Amino acid sequence: MELPPGPREDPCAWDDDSDPEPEPDPDAQAEAYVSRVLSPPQFGLAPLRAPPLSAPAAFSGPPEPRATSKGPSVEFPGLLSLPPELLLEICAYLDARLVLHVLPRVCRALRDLVRDHVTWRLRAQRRVRAPYPVVEEEDFDWPAACIELEQHLSRWAEDGRWAEYFCLADGHFASIDSVLLLQGGTLCLSGSRDRNVNLWDLRQLGVEPSRVLVKALGTQKNSTHKGWVWSLAALDHRVCSGSWDSTVKLWDMAADGQQFGEIKGKAAVLCLSYRPDILVTGTYDKKVTVYDPRAGPALLKSRRLHSSAVLALLADDRHIISGSEDHTLVVFDRRANSVLQRLQVGPPQGLEGPGLHVAQPELLYPSSLPQLDSYLLCMSYQEPQLWAGDNQGLLHVFANREGCFQLVRTFDVGHRSQITGIKHSLGALYTTSTDKTIRVHVPTDPPRTICTRSHHNVLNGICAEGNLVVAASGGLSLEVWRLQA
Repeated sequence: MELPPGPREDPCAWDDDSDPEPEPDPDAQAEAYVSRVLSPPQFGLAPLRAPPLSAPAAFSGPPEPRATSKGPSVEFPGLLSLPPELLLEICAYLDARLVLHVLPRVCRALRDLVRDHVTWRLRAQRRVRAPYPVVEEEDFDWPAACIELEQHLSRWAEDGRWAEYFCLADGHFASIDSVLLLQGGTLCLSGSRDRNVNLWDLRQLGVEPSRVLVKALGTQKNSTHKGWVWSLAALDHRVCSGSWDSTVKLWDMAADGQQFGEIKGKAAVLCLSYRPDILVTGTYDKKVTVYDPRAGPALLKSRRLHSSAVLALLADDRHIISGSEDHTLVVFDRRANSVLQRLQVGPPQGLEGPGLHVAQPELLYPSSLPQLDSYLLCMSYQEPQLWAGDNQGLLHVFANREGCFQLVRTFDVGHRSQITGIKHSLGALYTTSTDKTIRVHVPTDPPRTICTRSHHNVLNGICAEGNLVVAASGGLSLEVWRLQA
């Protein structure tokens, strides 16, 4: 449901700091926020779930074109004299990276066969046997998607049997609420309610355990910030941390983590997005604020886009996307300097009986989406797909179609309470929840869960890069899985 964006040139919509407000106690404000937004549901009151609907046929619509026209024409017996169908069948048993990067060098006939995107589309659909991708794209990179899909399925085969697991429990003395992988997964940052941002060297896992924890960032005697550290974001070697002390601190990892800037705001910083030309913050006072990190950083503009705290935030070259406790998703057009869309978030309601855990995800169609008490807590964006997790344990998929975001799917992937972290890519999908689980999925329609890991405490976020997956735990630890390279 799309709400009217409101006046675009209303000067009152800009930040009006003329009315002084009493300075809140950051610790009390943070505790009240967690109690309201992130407290697990009471026992026996699991969120309502939709009844299972029949998933759409895996290969609905017109049949895929066959790659028969790409077959080599040869006048001598041998491998190249085989029909294209048999050549593709043989290639299916080879690693996708070898097929893509080595076979084209053998001869022109194999090069033409391998470069045909229909070949890769058929291969991907054969692997997942479900509609993929969730959002259709005209220029979808099928070879890259196929490589990532096969690698993801291989790494988590047999319920993740081959993934190495590490628990980093010595470093924080309070709940960890944010995690960030850097430099291809070699380094990791964690933000905690102990007010520290810790730097970890994951290259030392299984080698020198005592050297995995490098240090806490900052020069303050006891902590990095003066309030809970709630958000982290990075751009190349530059990192920023947002806290309930209403500050954003900037760190240069190329200079051994030295601080090179600080932004002093007026409200707790709950989410961040770091781009080459802008640094965007979402704060407890309902505002989205934009800074230029190259100059100071300098304040560019501040807008009160929501009627409640801003909980999730993303930015690209054209848009700033923010989700709030007010149940809305706002798309701000950077070029037009105005609100482009205001979408109401809400899954189906009116169901009877308690919510049930389902082994296979349920597909909830947007056409049957009345409003419910639902708001977004985390987002992952790879154009044109925006995946978001809400406080009811549901996943929402939005499609960016010519600058207009549309809700195209809502999935139940089995979480019983808030989805606190999500990481989506071409061939992989990870989610964490306050139900104390991390779930590994294939991003099909609907997502297929291939591995579930249970934890002894709530999980507050997730990051995946390279062959590392790291989850932030309310049990004072970082949960790390090192996958096959």
